[in-house]
Amino acid sequence: GIYIQLQSKTIMINKTEFFIGFRYLNSKKSNGFISFVSMMSLTGIVLGVATLITILSVMNGFENELRNRLLSMSAHGYIEGPMSENEWENQHKLISESDEVKAISPTFVFNGIIKDGPSIRSVNVNGVIPEYESKILDNNIKFIAGDIDSLKKDSNSVLIGQNLAYSLNLFIDDDILLMIPIVNNGVIEPILSKFKVKGFFEAGIQEHDSSLVLMNFYDASKLLTINNNFRLRYSVDDPMLSQETSEKLSELLGNKYSIIDWTQENSAYFGAIKLEKVMMSIVLMLVIAVAAFNIIASLIMTVTEKKDDIAVLRTLGISSRSIQNIFLYQGSLISFVGVTVGVILGCVIAINTPEWAPMLENFFGFQIMPSDVFYVTRIPSIVNTGDIAMIAFFSFLITTLASYYPARRATEIEPAAVLRGE
Repeated sequence: GIYIQLQSKTIMINKTEFFIGFRYLNSKKSNGFISFVSMMSLTGIVLGVATLITILSVMNGFENELRNRLLSMSAHGYIEGPMSENEWENQHKLISESDEVKAISPTFVFNGIIKDGPSIRSVNVNGVIPEYESKILDNNIKFIAGDIDSLKKDSNSVLIGQNLAYSLNLFIDDDILLMIPIVNNGVIEPILSKFKVKGFFEAGIQEHDSSLVLMNFYDASKLLTINNNFRLRYSVDDPMLSQETSEKLSELLGNKYSIIDWTQENSAYFGAIKLEKVMMSIVLMLVIAVAAFNIIASLIMTVTEKKDDIAVLRTLGISSRSIQNIFLYQGSLISFVGVTVGVILGCVIAINTPEWAPMLENFFGFQIMPSDVFYVTRIPSIVNTGDIAMIAFFSFLITTLASYYPARRATEIEPAAVLRGE
């Protein structure tokens, strides 16, 4: 036999048992229906594994795309709390000395209403300082007209999302009226100010493109008190470590300010994606489970068909454990081949999905993700080796364990009864 040393224990793979199991699987004299069921088992494993790898890779791509677009204008975290101008400048200097923080931008945040002729829309207004904000904005932000440097101090200029501009039919150098409702002694009083449109941007997120307005920080501070609507937005080198950075900043600044990172602010988005991935994995694992039941069926039929051979082998002195191993190896071979081919096929499809999807769209004459509905018009895909290893391991485990019951049944065959013709 072949001996394998594993964690100080010796596992023996008997060549005779393995050879007989392979011969039963590849036998030309075997029942055609049994071969068909075995082939369907193999096909089910291949399709289940390949589909699961492809789906999870595409969902990884969408998760990464969503994260990048959310962070494009949301930074990696922000510090919120009452700050005067002198206070935020001191805090800005203190935080800048931290090794984890890459860039910081003071932001004045409030809500308002834009009026352009008969059209009215509620908006979120961010007052920013261009030289600081330019270090925060990601390359995913596309300025269709103008740029962040258009927001000069005392210029009363704004940049707005392209969807907002489209809905209000706005063009460059159009004037808009911004109304900010404030509560004074229980009475709502509007603050009105006129601004000029100096550019449009596309962030790729509905929330930003349809409701966000950028203006100069100091122009915004003339409308409202900075003390109550202020944030220090920051970015870090590794967004995945932003939670650790927020904890360090909290220790540095004390409990006076609230520090919120992007994982907290967008937890609902990524929680939904995680739930979808788990549910999709469970559904597709059922495909592999069906293939496992087919393995059980095909092996039980093989045991029934080969009972004469089993009786002869037992008569020749082969133990019941060896008989069990013969059918375990047979099921393991089906499982191994199916998982291996499924992993290879799944990786090939997942890697080439971004290129193959447009070809399928052209062939069938429809668009999977039309630009007027989805912001992501190209199907992204990221192959994660951890996902592949998990899928391969559990698929092989499930389908191999399915071989145990038929293999156990084979050991219960009585040689004497079979050879007597009973």
